Amino acid sequence: MPSSIFSITRAGALAATLWGMLAITNCANAVDNVIVLDSGEARLTLIDEATHKVIGTESTGKEPHHLMITPDGRSLIVADSVSNNLMFVDPHTGKVQRTVQDIEDPYQLGFSPDHKWFVTAALRMNRVDIYRYDGTNMVLVKHIELARTPSHMTFASDNRTVFVTLQDSGELAAIDLPTQTVLWKMHVGNEPAGLWMTPGDRYLLVGMTGEDDVTVVDWRKQQIVKKIHTGRGAHNFRNLDDGKHVAVSNRVESTISIIDYTTLTNAGDITGLLPGPDDMELTPDKRYLWVGFRFARHVGVIDLTSRKLIDTIAVGRSPHGIFFDNRAPVVSPNPD
Repeated sequence: MPSSIFSITRAGALAATLWGMLAITNCANAVDNVIVLDSGEARLTLIDEATHKVIGTESTGKEPHHLMITPDGRSLIVADSVSNNLMFVDPHTGKVQRTVQDIEDPYQLGFSPDHKWFVTAALRMNRVDIYRYDGTNMVLVKHIELARTPSHMTFASDNRTVFVTLQDSGELAAIDLPTQTVLWKMHVGNEPAGLWMTPGDRYLLVGMTGEDDVTVVDWRKQQIVKKIHTGRGAHNFRNLDDGKHVAVSNRVESTISIIDYTTLTNAGDITGLLPGPDDMELTPDKRYLWVGFRFARHVGVIDLTSRKLIDTIAVGRSPHGIFFDNRAPVVSPNPD
């Protein structure tokens, strides 16, 4: 073998070895972070998941309320409702990647299950905006007027239907995505907010922020099946990924109820919390539930085995959306 070829081959092997060692080192030193949106501070807070210590902050637009990972896992979308934009940030570091302007009042956001549709609820403007998504860009298809105060949403698994709660009119609306038309609206109670679809798309659970219960809706028949007593200000949901339970935050009662969605009953309440529990996120190992306390400038960590609050972490005003960076894949450059 000529020495020049040998040198190139050896150099390539050495580079690959060094790259592998670097990758292993980075993996060993990797820190799993939690991103929390401080909607009252126009910023996000970065927390070390293991130590529960704040390790940094990053400026956002005004009133970042909700967030969502992109389908490819490369970006976390932060919806800045008052700044009328979407910020794409690195899901591992919180650093801003790019900003998409002229997305009006994106209070809530969501992708259809097939990722072809992107929907925002413009709470202040009394409308829902539907976009086509091509993997990179959002192209506006239609504004849909939906008075009053559209807030939370969820999708049917058929990729055709998005459901939206209208807080101030007390209604639940169903929108057909391919035709961008309102299929129906029905009254469900006082200040409906969070939505969660039970497995098999059987029922919609609606958090009644103006009441003390979760309303169960048979959406195909547009009928209320029952109301599950939880606590005052039932607001938002997080599936506990155990095949049986979903948590609902009771923002006024300052409790979290565990609903058995197989029996449609309240399986117990988590008490001893700070004021205003709202958005929640489950750790990947399913052992802990993190919750933002909107009225207390803290995030809490709940041990789901004992159902006790075991730690609180000071953040900014009005903490809202929560995201664990280890739920997004790490995309490494190709060394070749």
